[in-house]
Amino acid sequence: MDEREILTRFKAGTLDRAQATRLLAGATARTPATAPPPDEPATPTAVPPADSPPATDGRYAVVGLAGRYPLAPDVHAFWENLSTGRDTSRAAPRTRPGGPVLPPGQRGHFLDGVAEFDAEFFGLTPREGALLDPQERLLLETSWEALEDAGCTGARLDTLTGPGGTPRAVGVFVGVSSADYALLAAEDWARGRREMPRSGHAGLPGRLAALLGLSGPGQAVDTGACSALTAVHLAVQSLARGECAAAVAGGVELLLHASRAGDGAGEGVGAVVLKRLDRALRDGDRVHAVVRDTWSGFRRTAPLHGSAGDVTRGAGGFRLRETRDTLVRRIGDAGAALGMAGLTAAALQAGHGVVAPAREGEEPVPWRRARDDQGREVPRGATVEVDDGQGLAAGAVVEEFAHEPAVPPAGADGDDQLVLLSAPTRDHLVADAARLADWLRARGEDPGGAVLAGVARHLRAGRAALPCRIAVLAADVPELADALGRFAESGITSGRLRHADLRDGVDPLGLGAVPETRDYLAALWRSGRIEQLVRLWLSGVDTDWAALEGPAPTRGAVPPPSAFLRRTLWLDPVGERAG
Repeated sequence: MDEREILTRFKAGTLDRAQATRLLAGATARTPATAPPPDEPATPTAVPPADSPPATDGRYAVVGLAGRYPLAPDVHAFWENLSTGRDTSRAAPRTRPGGPVLPPGQRGHFLDGVAEFDAEFFGLTPREGALLDPQERLLLETSWEALEDAGCTGARLDTLTGPGGTPRAVGVFVGVSSADYALLAAEDWARGRREMPRSGHAGLPGRLAALLGLSGPGQAVDTGACSALTAVHLAVQSLARGECAAAVAGGVELLLHASRAGDGAGEGVGAVVLKRLDRALRDGDRVHAVVRDTWSGFRRTAPLHGSAGDVTRGAGGFRLRETRDTLVRRIGDAGAALGMAGLTAAALQAGHGVVAPAREGEEPVPWRRARDDQGREVPRGATVEVDDGQGLAAGAVVEEFAHEPAVPPAGADGDDQLVLLSAPTRDHLVADAARLADWLRARGEDPGGAVLAGVARHLRAGRAALPCRIAVLAADVPELADALGRFAESGITSGRLRHADLRDGVDPLGLGAVPETRDYLAALWRSGRIEQLVRLWLSGVDTDWAALEGPAPTRGAVPPPSAFLRRTLWLDPVGERAG
């Protein structure tokens, strides 16, 4: 039975979700990742015609993307900096606890707000949050945002099965190499303080896994400046071996102690969610970019250096390079985060079709696709490589996702869409409602209702169901934005927007524990009983929206991530200053 027949039977109801998942897993061949010589990037395949099936063997989709970089609180701002060649260097922040880490006259590339963290969002007390390395806190927030971008913090997680059908088979691989926070704590210890943060970073993957109930492999790696790309390499290998159905890979670097400081120092954090490309297409995921190959290890040839430029030139196009030298100019010497910044920069440039300037004062260059010997366009591609200066290197070949399968209309003007928001506290829910309302108003018109329908599905099936909840029916974007705005400003609810706070208890009748409830929910969905489904969800009944709606594309407009209500949390309780 091929994949098309399996999906057809699932939609017809002759296969349940578990049966379809097992059959689809068996229909997918696993192809191990390969590591070509980094100096000779793999030859890209031609962009296939729109009506032909895409080639997917050995390729991995970036389905989630998030990051914070100097003067860029998110990936969108990072692209603005890249595309304009903005110089992000500045004097060290004076408002961080402990004061500036650079002497007067030196400049670095720093993140804002590194002393702040939303402990409550992740189920931690303020004291626990203060004893957690800020690098781990940043990577925890950024990994969550990447998973939300991929639509993988909610019901869709259960469909990501691993060996033996284990649900939520998502690997977590993180690159982190510095431990300045522990050094600061050791200095406090010498002054009589007797609280110390947990040493090492081995527990970081487990913290994210515990938060989401993940069952895949996990590893924290320290290969210096190569750490982030080594994490990507390990994630790809794990996917190739079939150990997990998706993987989070990330990297982070903060400069918190003057002992490592130097002119041109940098900071950053980034994370991606990876799937096999064939799985991503089957799941209807939005694909930011494709990772063709990865490598990590000692090299006998000279590493790539220099500015972004052409490695191989074809008719009207070239293959981009993102090297350590280029990345240091973009975000400073950001250690373990460099490779993730490079992968993100390559994906953004390929996706936008623009080669970003390597330094301030240069202009962006349109990036036309090259052509192969038969005159067919090939995807824009880039080689990303970072070395540690001592022979160790890690890298990846990244390409745009040029094959755009047809996506059926997601909605129509006038159709009511069910939009669900949830958060750990009411304050978080208010912040989420305000953020989404502002985002919707900024987007403007929504001809055909596709944005509203896509956002509604993403929030239903792709986001975690947390205790404080909003359910709203809206026929168009203005109605949704107005309802959310009124709730955020004054807590007003109406017949079209309802709110529930389940922190004191969920599902009072225990329906979620009864296996027949799934069939009942499915019958309500098929019959269009949205009102009853809303009431059950607001009472805390676990509702698998992804199973109810069946396989469907989730590509399109993705709503903004959950709002974090950060506060300053640091070793020194006196140093309550924003950093």
